[in-house]
Amino acid sequence: MARGIDREHRRVVLAAMAGTTIEWYDFFVYAISAGLVFATQYFSALGKDALILSFATVGISFFFRPIGAVVAGHLGDRFGRRAVLIATLLLMGVSTVLIGLVPTTASIGVAAPILLVLLRIVQGLSAGGEWGGAALLAVEHAPAGRRGLYGAFPQIGVPIGLLLANGALALAAAVTTPAQFLVWGWRIPFLLSFVLIVLGFVIRSRVAESPVFEEVRRTRSRSSLPLVPLLRHHGLLVVLGALLFAANNAVGYMTTGGYVQSYATKTLHLDRSVVLVAVMISAVAWLVSTLVGGWLADRVGRITVYRIGFAVQLVWMVPFFALLDTANAGLLVLALVLFSVGLGFTYGPQAALYAEMYPTRVRYSGAALSYAIGAVLGGAFAPTIAEALQSSTGTVYSVCAYLAGMTLIGLVATFFVRDRRDVPLGQSRETVSLSEPRLLE
Repeated sequence: MARGIDREHRRVVLAAMAGTTIEWYDFFVYAISAGLVFATQYFSALGKDALILSFATVGISFFFRPIGAVVAGHLGDRFGRRAVLIATLLLMGVSTVLIGLVPTTASIGVAAPILLVLLRIVQGLSAGGEWGGAALLAVEHAPAGRRGLYGAFPQIGVPIGLLLANGALALAAAVTTPAQFLVWGWRIPFLLSFVLIVLGFVIRSRVAESPVFEEVRRTRSRSSLPLVPLLRHHGLLVVLGALLFAANNAVGYMTTGGYVQSYATKTLHLDRSVVLVAVMISAVAWLVSTLVGGWLADRVGRITVYRIGFAVQLVWMVPFFALLDTANAGLLVLALVLFSVGLGFTYGPQAALYAEMYPTRVRYSGAALSYAIGAVLGGAFAPTIAEALQSSTGTVYSVCAYLAGMTLIGLVATFFVRDRRDVPLGQSRETVSLSEPRLLE
């Protein structure tokens, strides 16, 4: 699959992948820590509701993703993808390092959870603007017939980020006692983000601007306010794109949002390190299936791969929770690995599909906004909803029903989006009528 990516383009996909990896490492370290640490260190005064509120702080940041998407989309469509990507990387990294320095409630009282939530909001603003730019940087540099594969590389930054986040927390848990981990061990992965910021900045600062955007700049056809024509002419596409991602995101946030880690350790009483390693293994499976999904999307089409992925998610939903409930480490790994296949197939084609849905003048705004709204609808409170359903019903199969419903929504949405893998992305795209009925036909 890597064949056909020449030296010139290798730097581009590396920059897109490295940036999203660092961004999502930062994002996931918080999400996982919400289930393992923050309930006791920052929200313990709430008693039995501490864990639910801790997961809610994961979701709060999602409401600020659309704001980040609008701002980054406007700047990205007006001034270019590259500068915005550097800014979002720095914003995420600094906020993550600062989270690692926030004292606990026992030290500074109510100011502790307030600071934690404020910094999580900053992470949400950054995440809202990051993905669209990284995806477009890769896809707009891609040669004809390779946009699905190129677009899969920024996508694998998510499972790599999950892998690194779980790995860092697993290592911190392994070298500390349980008491030490709760007091200071969990802070190490947050502080390590400083090293990743420097690395990501160096990589991204050396990448050229998207050639598609340069064409827009040369012809002076940039939109002064991209959000207005986007919503006026392509508002339905923004909604459909959001529903596609919501179905993937709700399921994915069972691990990336910390729910599975919390359930396996607190309810099933599996060792924390064992659970983190199991999630790391599943992240590798997610990475591979994402690349395969992007590669396959160039051959059979984006929508076909999406439908295969959603079908796998749906079929595997009940067996996943059945294996999880065995509290067996080996079966937990099996459940998570197969769970990741459907995620990869509904994630690999996403960058190419979103780029092809919108014209160049509003592409960053459209892709970023669809992604951000989908994250709100899907992943924002998925761990919170899952925890509340399990607590109120006494069974994880209520969570299974919720995720199956989200998957069905995504599957239905695929029948209303047109596969445009053969459409050029440059200025010639602007000469084609882009009314929504044509895009949906």
